[in-house]
Amino acid sequence: MLLLAVDTATPAVTAALHDGSSVVAESSRIDARRHGELLLPAVDRVLAEAGVKLDAVTAVVAGVGPGPYTGLRVGLVTAATFGSALGVPVYGLCTLDGLAYASGLDEPFVVATDARRKEVYWARYESARARVGEPAVDRPAEIAEQVAGLPAVGAGALLYPETFPDARAPEHVSAGALASLAAEKLAAGDHFLPPLPLYLRRPDAQVPKNYKVVTPK
Repeated sequence: MLLLAVDTATPAVTAALHDGSSVVAESSRIDARRHGELLLPAVDRVLAEAGVKLDAVTAVVAGVGPGPYTGLRVGLVTAATFGSALGVPVYGLCTLDGLAYASGLDEPFVVATDARRKEVYWARYESARARVGEPAVDRPAEIAEQVAGLPAVGAGALLYPETFPDARAPEHVSAGALASLAAEKLAAGDHFLPPLPLYLRRPDAQVPKNYKVVTPK
């Protein structure tokens, strides 16, 4: 087994390789505006570090978000392209689950990432491997009662200390954590998400409702 994991749902542009036992190579850069420029070089770096070619990959794992429209698509399109070119399966994992897994927490907690617009993408967890309910997007003040008293991980928690006073690491998702979680799920025969974007809200760009007629009568 050689899993290639990628995630661009947050400012972290991250890629990793996992051989079924452990992470063998990983690369991460924090840059919210250059997902498209940074992801393929990151993949090249982890392949070079592991000393393998791309055709050695047996499956691809992609973080499906939630995340902003443009950045999120970069990782998913890249994963789909690799899967098609190599003829290997592509598995989707919730990006918040990757952060939860990396936390190692064995108690109820919250994962929160920056959704911009003064909102967070968030979800509750019973432990590092057990999410409660579905991810959501809300203003921190609106969920203060639901998350009161719970530790929180992720960049969103650090941005809003009044709602998440017990913020902990990790701040950003790592493809290594996603790959490790995927390897566990594959070994257990667990369910994966389809490799499709989890947006939770409509994109800013909208199709104009009223078109101006420019053709001759």
